[in-house]
Parts: sequence; structure tokens; C-alpha cells
Amino acid sequence: MEKRSLGKSNLQIAPLALGGNVFGWTIDAPASFAVLDAFVDHGLNLVDTANMYSAWAPGNQGGESETIIGQWLRATGKRDQIVLATKVGMAMGDGSQGLKKDYILRAVEDSLRRLQTDRIDLYQSHQDDATVPLEETLSAYDQLIRQGKVRAIGASNYSAARLREALQTSAQAGLPAYASLQPEYNLYDRAGFEAEQEKLCLEKKLGVITYYSLASGFLSGKYRSQADLGKSARGEGIAKYLDARGRKILSALDTVSSAHGVTPAAVALAWLMQRPAVTAPIASATSVAQLAELARSVTLTLSAEETALLDTASAPV
Repeated sequence: MEKRSLGKSNLQIAPLALGGNVFGWTIDAPASFAVLDAFVDHGLNLVDTANMYSAWAPGNQGGESETIIGQWLRATGKRDQIVLATKVGMAMGDGSQGLKKDYILRAVEDSLRRLQTDRIDLYQSHQDDATVPLEETLSAYDQLIRQGKVRAIGASNYSAARLREALQTSAQAGLPAYASLQPEYNLYDRAGFEAEQEKLCLEKKLGVITYYSLASGFLSGKYRSQADLGKSARGEGIAKYLDARGRKILSALDTVSSAHGVTPAAVALAWLMQRPAVTAPIASATSVAQLAELARSVTLTLSAEETALLDTASAPV
């Protein structure tokens, strides 16, 4: 399996990452174990989660995804076969959140305990916290890296301006620098990342691991009308994609996927993998069969004509 360097870190990752947001939300522990096993069996390695997954689900407090991954690691002994990424900063079920140093140092211990590991390969600021000096946040990560509890750090949901400022702070203060950005980016949601973040990531040689890579499942082709929105727990958030541009994108995906004998989702992921700034898109799977279809994206090469068709259909308005 091809491996790509994640920015300037020493982390080597396969071109497709597994999203852990569904673990403990839309699939239980046994189903999650099966998906994780299949993911590794495909030669893939980056598993991305967050401490607050899935605090939004009724009865959950956050930490459910990390707990399931930790149980899987303990049961299988596959820790060294994966690159483990998690995040801190967004609200947990008890309301705790932010990027203050003392909170990060507490939160990482909770994540390590749930994950049943002694280290996090990529620890990410889940969202910017403008109430805390960047130097304070980065000094917390510096301590964790020195302690061997974290190998590299990344940012998620940072504007280009704040990410640039964070990188400057790291250089000026002699603190660890973010090695990656995790932005929302997919065939439908292009404008935000391409406006400024893409250029910055290329300039600073940052790794990019995209979330909502399939637009919450819309780019799978599963949702084509209002009647389809009830097909899953994520359906409600997909209505916004059912416009003329969204249908044009689906049509282009149908054309390319038919030519290759793969699903629209595999094509959408392959398009991301071939973008110059993207290291690996993150995608979630709720079954082994679904994961197998997504994994076909790794060996799918889009022609210049197919890429142009997708680029044109998805061109930001």
C-alpha cells in the first residue's frame, strides 16, 4: 500500500483514513471491531476520532468512539498497525471544552485511558479557541510531545489566517508546529478550503486530511430526493445538497463510476486523493461491505477527462 508523509511529521499514512465518528453512534462495538479489522486488512492505517465523539447522540457523553477503539486495540493487539489520531477542544457531554493548557493536559489523559494506549500519533485541536493564546495551547502540546504521549499535532477547523498565525507562533517561540490541517472538503464543499487554506497548506507543506469527504454520505449517491433523507441518522443534514449543483455532481459521479465499475463514493474519494494538497480523505464505514467499496478508491486512477468532468460539475458557485 502506498504511504504518504503527513506534512513534515514522521507519520506515514495510506491515502484513505477511517473516520471513527460512527463508533458508538450508528454502529455498536462488534460492528466497529469488524470495520476496524477490515480497514487494517486492506493495508490502510490512519484511524481518526475525537474525544467528544459522539456526545451529540442521546444518552452519550463523549468518549464512546475512543472507548470502542481502545477495546479493539486491547482485544487485537494491532496498535502498531495503525496511526491513531484524535482531537481535543469541542464540547463534551459535561460541557468541558477549549484549548487551555491545563484542560488539554487533563483531556489527553482521559483519551489515553479510553484508547488503552500510551501514545497518540496525531493529536489535533478540534477547533480554534480564540480565548486562549496560541502559545499556551502549543506549550501544552510541547509538554506532551516531550513526555512521549503525542508524536505530532494537527489543527482542525482553523481559518487560514489563524493557522498561519499558529505556525508563526511555533517558529518564534520554538514550540511544536501543526503538521496537518483537517478541513471540511469534498466535491460539493470546495469553496471554503480552496479559497485560502489550500494555498497555505501547499506553501507550508502541511498534511491535509479532509472530513465530510463524502458530504455526510450525499456523494455516495444514496440520497437523491427528499424521500431518501430518512435512510439514515445522518439524512437530515443532507437536504442542503439536493439542489441543481448537487444533482449535477451526482450525474458526473454516476458517469465516472459506471465506467470503472465502482461506487460514486469511491470516485468522490479518488478525486480528493488526486488533489495536490490532500494527503488522505477521511471516510466512515458502517459495515465491512461498505468499507470494501470505499477502499477501491485507493487503486482508482481518474483520467484527465474524468477529472475535468468532475471539476466542472462541482465548480464552486
